[in-house]
Amino acid sequence: MPVIQQYLLRTWKGMNDMNRMIQEPSRDKLLPDPVKPPYIQPPYTLVLELRDVLVHPEWTYETGWRFKKRPGVDFLLHHCGPPLFEVVIYTNEQGFTAFPIIDHLDPNGLIWYRLYKDTTRYVNGKHVKDLSCLNRDLEKVICIDWDADAVSSPRNHLKLKRWDGNMNDQSLVELGLMLRTIAESEVSDVREVIDYYRTFDDPLAAFRENQRLAQEQELAVKQRVEEEHQQKKFTSSIISSFFRRS
Repeated sequence: MPVIQQYLLRTWKGMNDMNRMIQEPSRDKLLPDPVKPPYIQPPYTLVLELRDVLVHPEWTYETGWRFKKRPGVDFLLHHCGPPLFEVVIYTNEQGFTAFPIIDHLDPNGLIWYRLYKDTTRYVNGKHVKDLSCLNRDLEKVICIDWDADAVSSPRNHLKLKRWDGNMNDQSLVELGLMLRTIAESEVSDVREVIDYYRTFDDPLAAFRENQRLAQEQELAVKQRVEEEHQQKKFTSSIISSFFRRS
């Protein structure tokens, strides 16, 4: 080819490669293949956003920028880590920012995988978490994020309210109880559960109310059984007394 044409084609190819590098995830499979027995592969995958779900950036004159740790992070990781869930941080933050924060949050290594901005898909000016690239069955994947537009698969997205740094917040404790209930119930497709809770503005409040109603029903059943037992016992004593008198 003429020199000018070669130069233009190389420039065009370089621009396309750069554009693809920015827009596409850095690899096709973001997580390694699930392990096979005798190794333990948790049945469910929990995907967590970092900013405003687990930590919140805050600036003061005394400290400058720092990240506050949300109350309940330790509870969530302890109750929803292996062997129930493999925990994945999937964040829009750059690796050099997020890596030391995650190290501080998780000294016990309950978070198995870390995915940063380079693994997201750039769509319409926004970095989106592409769950189809996780190399996991989406029937078993739950993604926790406050941004409704940040996840490619809405049926796998359980939306929480964005944390503003309030240290009295207990949402992660409630979330941990909810996720553990789902896992221990051996739900075959978590998307059906998420479909239900997506109809509420506050999924955690809805779960809390459902748990309250379930406990009331269980208590009512126990009381009914106890009353029936007492009634049978009373009837039996009356019959026994009658025969003794005869």
